[in-house]
Parts: sequence; C-alpha cells; structure tokens
Amino acid sequence: MASESLIRARVWVTGRVQGVAYRAFAQQAAGRKGLSGGVRNLEDGRVEVDVEGERRAVEAFVELLRAGPPMAQVDGLRVEWDTPTGRRTDFRIWY
Repeated sequence: MASESLIRARVWVTGRVQGVAYRAFAQQAAGRKGLSGGVRNLEDGRVEVDVEGERRAVEAFVELLRAGPPMAQVDGLRVEWDTPTGRRTDFRIWY
C-alpha cells in the first residue's frame, strides 16, 4: 500500500451518541475495514474518533459514523483530515 493512499481523520460526533453502543459500533466497523485508532466519549456528550488507514476505507468509515448504530441519533460530524501517524496497529475504545 502506497503511503500516499493513507490518511488520518479526527472526527467529533454530536447527537444522541453516548449510552447507545456508538463506541462499540465504531470499533467493529473499523476492525472490518482494517483501520487503526480509537474512540472515546467526551464529557460534553460528543464522541471523538481518531482513525487512520487506506483513504477509501477511512472515507467509507466516516460515512458509517454519520449513520451510527440503530439507537443513536447523529446530529452532526466535524471531520479534520490529517497525515497518519502510524503509531497504532489496532482500533480501541479509550476510557
């Protein structure tokens, strides 16, 4: 995989996204796409996702985050695109 095809996305998700298995949903979706990074709840009610991998997989993953799991109601996403760090090899739920 050429390094030019790798990308990092930092995503902040707003809406009813805590207490609805959103982090587990993100972890499973990232695992299916071979992505690395992590997801955490923020004190202000948002969920933060930091993900990197192959560009198309990350872009598709961001669209999955927009939909969320069945019990979630995603009101918005803020996405910042960045250069991947290569520091992570798996996708974790951070506490």
